[in-house]
Amino acid sequence: MKNKQSKGILSLIVVVAMMFAVVFGVKVVGSNTTASAGSSVLANVADGTYTGQTKGFGGDIIAEVTIEGGAITDVKVTGDSETEGLGGVAVEKIPGRVLEAQSLNVDTVSGATVSSTAIMDALRMAFESAGVNPDDLVGVTNEGPKEKTEETLDCDVVIVGAGGAGMAAAITAKQEGKNVIIVEKMPYVGGNTTKASGGMNAAGTKEQKAAAEAAEDEEVKEAILDSTVENYIKDTIAGGHDINDPELVRTMAEQSSAAVDWLESIGAPLPTLAPTGGTVHYYLHEPEDGSAVGEFLVKSFSQTLEDLGIEVMLETAATEIINQDGKAAGIKAESPDKIYTINAKSVILATGGFGANFDLMASYDPSLANAVTTNTPAATGDGIFMAEEMGADTVDMEYIQLHPTVFQENGLLVSERLRSNGAILVNKEGKRFTNDLATRDAVSQAELKQPDAFAYIVYDSKYAEEKLYQKYVSNGLTVEADSIEGLADAMGFDATAKENFVKAVESWNKACKGEQEDEFGRNNGLVTLDEGPFFAIKIAPGIHHTMGGLKINTNTEVLDKDGKVIPGLFAAGEVTGGVHGGNRIGGNAVADIVVYGRIAGKNASDFASK
Repeated sequence: MKNKQSKGILSLIVVVAMMFAVVFGVKVVGSNTTASAGSSVLANVADGTYTGQTKGFGGDIIAEVTIEGGAITDVKVTGDSETEGLGGVAVEKIPGRVLEAQSLNVDTVSGATVSSTAIMDALRMAFESAGVNPDDLVGVTNEGPKEKTEETLDCDVVIVGAGGAGMAAAITAKQEGKNVIIVEKMPYVGGNTTKASGGMNAAGTKEQKAAAEAAEDEEVKEAILDSTVENYIKDTIAGGHDINDPELVRTMAEQSSAAVDWLESIGAPLPTLAPTGGTVHYYLHEPEDGSAVGEFLVKSFSQTLEDLGIEVMLETAATEIINQDGKAAGIKAESPDKIYTINAKSVILATGGFGANFDLMASYDPSLANAVTTNTPAATGDGIFMAEEMGADTVDMEYIQLHPTVFQENGLLVSERLRSNGAILVNKEGKRFTNDLATRDAVSQAELKQPDAFAYIVYDSKYAEEKLYQKYVSNGLTVEADSIEGLADAMGFDATAKENFVKAVESWNKACKGEQEDEFGRNNGLVTLDEGPFFAIKIAPGIHHTMGGLKINTNTEVLDKDGKVIPGLFAAGEVTGGVHGGNRIGGNAVADIVVYGRIAGKNASDFASK
């Protein structure tokens, strides 16, 4: 849905109030100013506060609506477990929209579908408790057409996209002393980074050295010590089917340790190690408290942007790059109420990939036209299109990655971390069918060949207290039982499938204890499934990452079709191609955005100083 801009003085009051609200756990209170749109519907409603409650992305959503004199005078929504930067923004924004419109005919927050739907359901319940048919409040609105005004801004570096790469670039450019503006078409920062649930790959880090010294298991210690920069390069290129740009991979690997140190310097340390899917090595660096890495980094990046005073223009979509005699000299952009010309000495594109542009993906692979995607609605390829107007070249556009563990009902990603921690995959017949931690493309293809093309990811309680695991339960993704036999029943297995399942878990546990080789050759994440209760999530492949994009060099300069640099134009993150080749190994997206976001910020700043 489009996001509509509120009008007049009331809008200003609501927006200012929202700016002071905290996304998590906040009660967002609307102004006492009233409007007339819903008056006829609410005319006979007794004055009072009415409540509705339902489940959101991370927990309960509670909506309170106050009606006085036949009008809505206050709207509060509490959602203290919604994802920061996504569902939390929905908690923040929707109440003010309902209050001002005096209606349920308001736009929700794009990209926060689960939370937005839950909030609207809770609001509907609140009105029902007041004796009002909520459908009667859908057809009324105070909105009218808005005439846009024009405005010109000037800065050193303008960055398009406030995902991980864009925020890393902005922080770096500001640290270089530059005046920076970020434009972001969504109503929140974070982009696809917010959805990253595993960790960041890196090699040669002090965290690896410390973990190796502390490791009691000799095989684990050896695997950590073997997680070198050179092996990181080899594993990334092997995982990418040997078509990666080797210089881009080398730069990412060689600068990954410094990138982890930089994250720590801005309050985002990643001290915990885990093996990366598709390898036997311990490159994956994760938050200490078990948080999903995306939410963790976005929170730290957002705080750093605020601390540094970096301007972020939300709900502002870039429409073109200003071409000044072949040089990028700024952008044109539009918000709901303004048309901007932003003059800049250099431009960084960090708009993400095109994993939500089904027409474009289907032009490369028609089977993807109706697939589920884990991507935010912002991932439509805007940066690629704008750069192509400047003559930019692209690479590897046909390589589109499926992630093997996606909850199909809403496209929620089930983290690879579960399998790194010992989870296994079984089909509807209760059988394992592949090396669960092979490369994502290999596991996805194996799943698609199973009966009805789905599987279950199965794990036990060893890590159940971690935030990431708790979210799967609170969101209703899981079935659980105190025993493996009971879990088979909860999964709906028949007698044969139940028997197969019990045998599969027994065989897995023997392999983890070294009593036999794993039947599918899995040699990492060998953790027994033996601590009840046990959990399962039904999953299938979903579109996750687009490997292709703009062609860049190791300085993040965008190249034209002759291989020449387009002056003043830089790009970082999923908008680019070449880093991941034909398939991205887990943990490399975060490495990509941090390493190349920093490089783009530094080099765009240097260009702006010329």
